[in-house]
Amino acid sequence: MNSPMLKILIALLLLTLSFQAYVSGQFEEWCIADEQTPDEELQRAIDWACENGGADCSMIKVNQPCYLPNSLKNHASYVFNSYYQRFKHKGGSCYFNSAAITTDLDPSHGSCKYELLP
Repeated sequence: MNSPMLKILIALLLLTLSFQAYVSGQFEEWCIADEQTPDEELQRAIDWACENGGADCSMIKVNQPCYLPNSLKNHASYVFNSYYQRFKHKGGSCYFNSAAITTDLDPSHGSCKYELLP
């Protein structure tokens, strides 16, 4: 296969993959913990989101689907996304004092399903 044809095929592949990130005309976006955030900052953000922010934190409790892996970063990711999905259309953000970032890759794993609300 010659080089121009290969470039066209690669461009088409990338274009196709970019369209897979859309659901009903909306961009799929989740909010997760930034890997570089110190644990103390993650804990403060989790506490705020669970106690005052309106996030659903029940799924990260022991014996619940998102408890494992039992790490602060995984729990923070679930909580941050819960808050973000519930409040993004009301001005809520994925900021958490720079502790979170957005991703277009679904962070769900095993029986732990991350919300994605339109």
